[in-house]
Amino acid sequence: MRITIVQGAFFPVPPIMGGAVEKVWFGLGQELARRGHSVLHLSRRHPQLPDTETIAGVQHLRVSGFKQPRSLALLKLKDLLFSLAARRHLPEADILVTNSFWLPMLVRSARPGRLCVNVNRFPRGQMRFYLHAARLQAVSGVIREAIVEQTPAAAGITALLPNPLPADFAVPATPPDKPVGRDEFLFVGRIHPEKGLDLLVTAFGEYLRTAPRPARLRIVGPAAPELGGAGPAFLGRMQQLAAACGPAIEWLGPVFDSAELRALYASSHFLVYPSTAAQGEASPVTPVEAMAGACVPIVSNLRCFDDYVADGRNAFVFGLAGSPAAQLAATMARAAAAPLPALQAAALATARDYTVQRVCDRYEADFRSLCALPR
Repeated sequence: MRITIVQGAFFPVPPIMGGAVEKVWFGLGQELARRGHSVLHLSRRHPQLPDTETIAGVQHLRVSGFKQPRSLALLKLKDLLFSLAARRHLPEADILVTNSFWLPMLVRSARPGRLCVNVNRFPRGQMRFYLHAARLQAVSGVIREAIVEQTPAAAGITALLPNPLPADFAVPATPPDKPVGRDEFLFVGRIHPEKGLDLLVTAFGEYLRTAPRPARLRIVGPAAPELGGAGPAFLGRMQQLAAACGPAIEWLGPVFDSAELRALYASSHFLVYPSTAAQGEASPVTPVEAMAGACVPIVSNLRCFDDYVADGRNAFVFGLAGSPAAQLAATMARAAAAPLPALQAAALATARDYTVQRVCDRYEADFRSLCALPR
């Protein structure tokens, strides 16, 4: 098959500036190319990257994009400009995949391929504009339900196709050796209010007061607005809040190097991902990445985690209602007291279901089924 992948206006591919969806399709594109398909990947131009190159069999084409703005209206405008530019470069193909807001509305011809819209954010009614697409790729069960609830006419073209692990995240047969004598907690994500950073810092302070052993929390992620963060003022407030915990909380900044990220998971007992974005998260890959390193996730009770999280078996779940910081602190204590080997084994088993090879099987089969239909 001839497959074209088009990303949004703000993050380049390879994901040298981060970008969860860019990371997902960087891996899927390479796996599809490895299977013999012709893959073209369009993304934002970046000074560190050539305008055209081939990586692992995938042809990359980069067009002028933008820094991510804080204003939603400006973000949509810049995404429109990028989509118009990208549309001019679309070749004749069998499949066109995009997570862009505007591009699906701009592509009406069958020439660029069967249109597949990758829905990696909670929909807000825009699916009614995509009913001409061949497929709406819902990356989690809750996203599929939301699409169908908001746009019942889209039910027949919507399929559940999850996000995979990055291609270089191999899942080991047994857990790696973890530090002894200190519980290692880790956060990986954007430094942004919707990620629950204030909740995390407050809860960790409460946990430390009664912790059975020394503990450390490492916080990894970008604060810069152009990288999806909330900016230096928010980072400063969070660091001030964390000051009471002293050296028990470490701020490591953004980590985009995959090997370094894998090492962080491998050296941590627990990932804490206390997202509060009930209508923002679609299917975060971070908890599954942690599972691949036998790092047991502690997540909020958002439904986006339901597809792969089982409380007390491969992860821990806390509630956001009432006093969420107290609930998170209690859940961290429950996790620290739990038998870790069984949890780690279950986490690794879950991660194996999300390797890029297994998930690509589903995407490839769906693409083939679409290509069998008349245009």
